[in-house]
Amino acid sequence: MPRLTPQDIPSHFDIIVVGSGAAGLYATLCLPTHLQVALVTKNTINMGSSNYAQGGIAAAIDPSDNPVLHLEDTLKAGVGLCDEESVKFMVENAPAAIAHLVEMGVAFDRKEEKLAMTLEAAHSRPRVLHSADTTGRAIIDTLVAKVQERSNIQVISQAIALNLWLTPLKDRVQGISLLHESKIQWLKSSVVVLATGGGGQIFAQTTNPEVSTGDGVAIAWRAGAVLRDLEFFQFHPTALTKTGAPRFLISEAVRGEGAHLIDEEGKRFAFEYHSAGELAPRDVVSRAIFHHLHKTATNSTHARVYLDLGAIDPDRIRYRFPNIINVCQQWGIDVFQEPIPVAPAAHYWMGGIACDLMSQTSIRGLYAIGETASTGVHGANRLASNSLLECLVFAAQLSQIEIQPNLVAPDSDISQVNSDWNTDMEQIEAIRQMLPSLMWESAGISRQGELLNQALYQVNRWRDSLANFEIVKFLANLLPNQTIELNSTNAEQQLRKVAETLNLLDLGYLILKSAAWRTESRGGHYRNDYPQTSNHWNVHTLVQGDRFWKSPTKIKSEPSKIKSIGS
Repeated sequence: MPRLTPQDIPSHFDIIVVGSGAAGLYATLCLPTHLQVALVTKNTINMGSSNYAQGGIAAAIDPSDNPVLHLEDTLKAGVGLCDEESVKFMVENAPAAIAHLVEMGVAFDRKEEKLAMTLEAAHSRPRVLHSADTTGRAIIDTLVAKVQERSNIQVISQAIALNLWLTPLKDRVQGISLLHESKIQWLKSSVVVLATGGGGQIFAQTTNPEVSTGDGVAIAWRAGAVLRDLEFFQFHPTALTKTGAPRFLISEAVRGEGAHLIDEEGKRFAFEYHSAGELAPRDVVSRAIFHHLHKTATNSTHARVYLDLGAIDPDRIRYRFPNIINVCQQWGIDVFQEPIPVAPAAHYWMGGIACDLMSQTSIRGLYAIGETASTGVHGANRLASNSLLECLVFAAQLSQIEIQPNLVAPDSDISQVNSDWNTDMEQIEAIRQMLPSLMWESAGISRQGELLNQALYQVNRWRDSLANFEIVKFLANLLPNQTIELNSTNAEQQLRKVAETLNLLDLGYLILKSAAWRTESRGGHYRNDYPQTSNHWNVHTLVQGDRFWKSPTKIKSEPSKIKSIGS
């Protein structure tokens, strides 16, 4: 599909989907074909986190398995914070989602005529379907091809959504502001679907791609949507850790196939921390590595452990993990002769925009799917390979969406701006560089109240100082129906960097405050000053604007339970 120019983009769509990972792509394909859909993507159409998913997608479709077991494993991993109704809905709809992918042409690995299954951590049965070690790419490539065949879907690439546009009463959505090809314009729609993925770039060590700056969660928060459980971030235990290399994820499936975690002395240490060893839940394995390195490493800056594939048959490695083999080779590591150096990295955000089984948020017309959403299925710690499944099952719900009558808005005013923001950018870029390190040190794998509060003070100082910058004021004062033409490509790049930085700062504030408030340890949230799990905290944390509160009981995924304050 050809890239659209600004002149090609209509001012109105029936539905705007922001984000082109598995959730966004699948959602557009599930929407009725008579609707005109805009698919807005920040980079190219296949550059989100889903494309990098290696391990696979979980579904209880083998005769030896069943959805009840999948439900039980998910609830156990979620440490008391999963919404059972949501999990039940997801696992029961998993077979249909897999069948649809197979029908569309996704080439999952097979064992003879049957779909092949592998075991991953905290699953009681082998139920993870895969396509070698590039399952995400196999799914995304298929979905992209299907999207490009659909005449009702217009892809707007290299574009970033800046803000939601609400009605004057602030009670429903009527569009978004979009930065695209040296122009800021407002797209009208009575339905906006946020599928912008996670926010791993807020941490110095992350497996997430550069586009993962939590944009959807940030713009929903600024619009007044209810967010949930933002303190829960999953740190994947095994990311490639070598000087100069990106934090490439070494799939959990490698451990599922029999790889061992060892330290510098070759000791298999994981069983000291959990009876399941390397196959314990991700948060447990990440903390095991963190604490073991804290005890044994002389230089914490370059500390790592190793993943030894020696227990796996070499032919099995070649069949299951060709991409991991190739990436490791690029960085001088022969997986057949030496272990892979690994360490934990920020991977998946369990928190997000609170929504119900229909993916509806607390703002009418605003939907959230995928990692951007908090559907309740992951609780305090996501079970491996449930993320792609969640994307598909909840995105499919949009097939039942009801479009409200189009809201009439005045025609756009077109203006030009001659920008000179170079003096602002040096400090903004410095903050953008410092924030991930601050978050990693204060809100990473092991947290402590004093450090969280110190970091929160610093983040708020940065937020206050940037509010006085001319480029920030420019973004804050954008008006609906105001189309602005920028005078240079450089101005667009500056605005994009500032928008991402402001989003990350807002998320830093929200994560730090949520993590400081929850005085216990549970799942992906570990406090070394409150190391025990407390029944007092067997509730969700909720935020709307600057108001934080607890759910009176565990929230059920019902529309009536996800409401704004005072509604």
